[in-house]
Amino acid sequence: MSEQEQERDQKVEVIVFSSDESITPRQIRQILEEEPSLADIEACIDRLNASYEAGGRSFRIVRVAGGFRFLTIPSLEPVVRKMLAPKIQRRLSQSALEVLAVIAYQQPVTRGEIQRVRGVSPDYAVNKLLERGLIDVRGRADTPGKPLLYGTTKEFLDFFNLNSLKELPRLREIKELVRDEEVREYLASSEASVDNGDNLQ
Repeated sequence: MSEQEQERDQKVEVIVFSSDESITPRQIRQILEEEPSLADIEACIDRLNASYEAGGRSFRIVRVAGGFRFLTIPSLEPVVRKMLAPKIQRRLSQSALEVLAVIAYQQPVTRGEIQRVRGVSPDYAVNKLLERGLIDVRGRADTPGKPLLYGTTKEFLDFFNLNSLKELPRLREIKELVRDEEVREYLASSEASVDNGDNLQ
């Protein structure tokens, strides 16, 4: 590796590390003074990940929401999930997760369609999800009253560490996940949570 490549790798690494959300190759390119090509940035990521793997590191730079961010390797996910469970619980209640799931899998979707799926009004959860930027308005439905249509955002992908909606788990996988004891405990505790300004319900 040349000295120039090593220096560029360090710069790309610190940019991704310092970003609190997924950062795109174009954004990285704009930050770097020499403005390397997108292929050069991809090569930097590949070299960095190769060095992490060779060194037995617990993380990699992963493509998420069209950009890059540091994520823990899959084998250590249970440890991180257990550590972050209280934080996730404060951010999304079970009802908000249910509404978000309906929107993610059926988007674009109206509030009425969400209510037909869940059986209860989704208004509070939809408003909170809009405030958090996890969903946005995608236009109006061509039905009486022209109700608003909702879909997920880049922030949604970033929040759930997805590169695109194609990576959403299949319904069968979700059912298997719900069988997980830790997940059931989390859902049960979040259902009883009270909105204190930080929660989504």
